[in-house]
Amino acid sequence: MNILIARIAKGGVGWADQAVANWLKRLRKPFVCSEQTWKPARAHSDLDRRREQESGLILKHLKPADVLIAIDERGSMCTTEQLAERLEHALNSGVKKMVFAIGGAYGHHQSLRDRAQHVLALSPMILNHELARMMLVEQIYRVQELRSGGKYHHV
Repeated sequence: MNILIARIAKGGVGWADQAVANWLKRLRKPFVCSEQTWKPARAHSDLDRRREQESGLILKHLKPADVLIAIDERGSMCTTEQLAERLEHALNSGVKKMVFAIGGAYGHHQSLRDRAQHVLALSPMILNHELARMMLVEQIYRVQELRSGGKYHHV
């Protein structure tokens, strides 16, 4: 199953890029994980319009069969084991592509949250985009290790 981390960001940050690259290179089938980044919309006094433009960049790249998970502090939280169950269910259901969307500085537009099959919070706290990105990729790697009985995940 292809997993895409779709995000709105100005660009990479060295320490985060290094950590994410480390986990991405460790991932192996059945999870093939990649990232796609779009630049934030130009500053608007109308923040909802900005969110709409940024969310539109992600939405227009989705296919109808893609499963979309919006990363948003207003979402529901889950344990690593619950994330593993969600990914396993998608894999067993024949999902070809799962997209995890990390919004811009002002979050996602309602249209993206409405399209999402699930809105996931990584923490009850609002996180820096790079931390959210790192946490998400690390958790995907951890799920892989949990599924395969690897030594990375300790309970």
